[in-house]
Amino acid sequence: MNIQWYPGHMTKTVRMMQDNIKLIDLIIELTDARIPESGRNPDIEKLGNGKARLLILSKADLADDRVNRLWLDYYREKGLETMVMDTRARGMAKSIMPSVMRACSAKIERDKARGMKPRPIRAMVAGIPNVGKSTFINSFSGKSLAKTGNKPGVTRGKQWIRMNEKVELLDTPGLLWPKFEDERVGENIALIGSINDLILNEDELTLTLIGRLKAAYPGLLADRFGIDESLAGPALMEAVGQKRGCLKKGGEVDFSRVSAVMLEEFRSGKIGRISLERPEDIL
Repeated sequence: MNIQWYPGHMTKTVRMMQDNIKLIDLIIELTDARIPESGRNPDIEKLGNGKARLLILSKADLADDRVNRLWLDYYREKGLETMVMDTRARGMAKSIMPSVMRACSAKIERDKARGMKPRPIRAMVAGIPNVGKSTFINSFSGKSLAKTGNKPGVTRGKQWIRMNEKVELLDTPGLLWPKFEDERVGENIALIGSINDLILNEDELTLTLIGRLKAAYPGLLADRFGIDESLAGPALMEAVGQKRGCLKKGGEVDFSRVSAVMLEEFRSGKIGRISLERPEDIL
């Protein structure tokens, strides 16, 4: 499945981030805990060169808890300040502030040595679309300060938000990169809903999901949908359609509706806590 997606507004986002990077002390990068490495935009890595970094594995409540811990160890061993977080939790200021201060410790000490008066840390919140950046800001602050949505592209312009006397955040639109060199990376990003489904073949995407789940989490589809999991992909989709009543007139299975059901139930966590990649996949 060849997936390419780079709408024009993302070019503007890159330029905006380049223009504002000189104002920034810290980049808070969010990546979906189900696909931590696939969901990290290499352009953000380049833009943030030389800046303090904090990596947040968002939507951790949707990912396999054991795999979450593996990723946490993986990134911390690389020296990257990292947190695992359910971004829907309210009032995260107490839990995140120590990580922010640790990530910026070198800058804080440097300012002290220069005799500079303390000022709020300016942090850019960055990540691919639909990874939960605006939800994170609202949870951090305990207020609805940033626009949120469950589809990519809700945030289209920058928003400066003062969190408290110590931190100011710059919310930025979700940013993909022009070409996925690794087909699996594109699949992962599409599966979690960070690419607009309207430009994808959802039936192919659902078959990809079925193959991944049968390999990594045997029995999960059978438990959720009450079907014979040994069926081949299209036959399994047909069985789900019969079970869920996704039928056209005459009783024929509506595969588009089956795809919509299966993708939604994966993305919302109804099928179970699932991780699509693990640290050993990238070693």
